[in-house]
Amino acid sequence: MVAQHNCFELRNHLNINRIRTERSWSAVGRKNKSYSKDLHQQAYEKLTGMQHFGESKKAAVEDGTEKDKIFSYNTYSTYWKHAKYFVKWIQTEHPECTTLKSAKKFVNEWLQSRVDQVDGKGQHLSAWTIQTEAAALNKLYQIDKADPNRFQPPKRNRSEIKRSRVSAERDKHFSVTNNDELIRFCKGTGCRRNVLERLEGRDMWMRADMEKEVSVLSGRTDLSDKERKHLVVLKDALEVFPDHDIFIHHRKDKNGRYRFAPVMGPDKNAIIERMRNTGPNEKVWQYVNSNADIHGYRAEYATAMYKSYARPLNQIPYDRVNKGTGKRFQGDVYTCRKDESGKKLDRQAMKKCSKALGHNRISVVADNYIRGL
Repeated sequence: MVAQHNCFELRNHLNINRIRTERSWSAVGRKNKSYSKDLHQQAYEKLTGMQHFGESKKAAVEDGTEKDKIFSYNTYSTYWKHAKYFVKWIQTEHPECTTLKSAKKFVNEWLQSRVDQVDGKGQHLSAWTIQTEAAALNKLYQIDKADPNRFQPPKRNRSEIKRSRVSAERDKHFSVTNNDELIRFCKGTGCRRNVLERLEGRDMWMRADMEKEVSVLSGRTDLSDKERKHLVVLKDALEVFPDHDIFIHHRKDKNGRYRFAPVMGPDKNAIIERMRNTGPNEKVWQYVNSNADIHGYRAEYATAMYKSYARPLNQIPYDRVNKGTGKRFQGDVYTCRKDESGKKLDRQAMKKCSKALGHNRISVVADNYIRGL
């Protein structure tokens, strides 16, 4: 009996120690939650933690916090999509990596595999895709531009752009005839797809209405942040485009920005009629064909606008002096780079074009929009 009692006591003692050990390990697991999550969850939480939608990127660059933040939902969505590709590859090729930290050393290997990747038709991924994927991983791991180990993706050449320049496979599924009104509308307004899909009748503004709104807002001292921003974009459009009388209000465009851009071109009256026949809170377009080449139509809008403002280059004054040579030159003449090297454009016309498209850099207009000059 004594022996049985001692065995019973020993089993109880062992069970108690086992329970204590399990609780101890459980507590460790709770304190180190990252180690109980798979790579997918770790990457998701890292990127969602960087969300600062609507904040000023310019201010973040100035105070040095830009690399820790993502400023628009579209950017976040794109980065998350490519981060998932990386995570899936790691789980297949390097299953021993269970944390983002341990997977970091394979970033360059993955990106190089994407550069080398060839599809069934013998086509490589575009330089645009590779650069986007590199940007996504640089943001995920906060890899600094000065880091010597930072992956250098292939350069993007304007001549390599296929979409919006030549016939693409998706064009076979798009009827130009059936979408004629949509195409003409896009070429006259320069809308991005996201704006086009939620554009409403109230988004057309007459110049007189804009001037009246500026007068009312300028006379108030209790403006909200939203009203102050509205006043700024109204004034900006009126000053930049003094010769235009009809504008489209591009609400929540890229990076959540607002702007007013002029309606122009041979289909201006048809566009005005379409907007007027749409209720203030009704969508102008109930459906926008996914195969519509929206970027191509924006390029035509941009090119038409540039032509309407561009001065003959020989009429642009020599207003600057080169400090090195002492020779005078034309400060308002922009010289293109890369495969457009040597082409010269009117810088002032490019600035107007950039404003209308919702960009801040005229180089973007030169590299991606102005065509056939």
